[in-house]
Amino acid sequence: MRNKVTKAIFPVAGLGTRFLPATKSVPKEIMTLVDRPLVQYAIDEAREAGIKEFIFVTSRGKGALEDYFDIAPQLEQELRKKDKEDLLEILKATNMDSGAVAYVRQHKPLGLGHAVWCARRLIANEPFAVILPDDVIAAEKSCLAQMVEAFEDTQSNIVAAMEVPEDKASAYGVLDIKEDMGRIVSTKGMVEKPQPGAAPSNLAVIGRYILTPQILRNLNKKKPGAGGEIQLTDAIDEARESGEEVYGFRFEGQRFDCGSKAGFLQATVSFALGRDDLRDDLWAYLNDVVHAQKAAQ
Repeated sequence: MRNKVTKAIFPVAGLGTRFLPATKSVPKEIMTLVDRPLVQYAIDEAREAGIKEFIFVTSRGKGALEDYFDIAPQLEQELRKKDKEDLLEILKATNMDSGAVAYVRQHKPLGLGHAVWCARRLIANEPFAVILPDDVIAAEKSCLAQMVEAFEDTQSNIVAAMEVPEDKASAYGVLDIKEDMGRIVSTKGMVEKPQPGAAPSNLAVIGRYILTPQILRNLNKKKPGAGGEIQLTDAIDEARESGEEVYGFRFEGQRFDCGSKAGFLQATVSFALGRDDLRDDLWAYLNDVVHAQKAAQ
């Protein structure tokens, strides 16, 4: 019997300090990228992949995130009065069915592995996805949907991977490849933030995972790793050492690191240029900026 992936964990307990002062009162995950919050992109990606249960690992001060997925009766009533059916349709995408969303608290920032472990009782003995909303991926078929298709064949742990320049590899976890089979690579390990020139490959892991229940059993040991935190990569490596396969997956699409200000701005421009209602005005503005800079030089 083939296992299916129907549950996803969204670790959103971070404080978002790189975006202060905005994140003093607004969770980073609901900061808007064009006209949708970051977390909506992650939810849409998960829905396309067939995810039915959405588990958010939160912390104090994330009430606005929970409210975002609730219905807004007064707002909907006003939109109906004004016959704004198009806006009502947009709102529908933000509503989640009762029981489809669960929230668990991570009381202390003890690492990504600890955040995933906090959701263990809602996962039980099933494969599950982990989505980091900071990584926004523009793709014709969502990155997670591509990975779910690969999981149907492998029934093993899969991490999303992308090729990075050699001089950028030290900012990522980099896969040590056992066999390269094209879109899928089997691995023999991962080096976290390797020294310049010491990376075992140019394939870097980004924030999408499909994992087996063994990962949660490994996380149960609460073994601290780098920085004294409980690391998800350590639990994955332990599963590999005990005989489970861990595959890297070259997804099709463009990833934006929206955990950084530069990446957030790049994503904003890219997604806006993909919109028919925004493209022309934005192109005109960007051209004006470029020409002004050239003239100033």
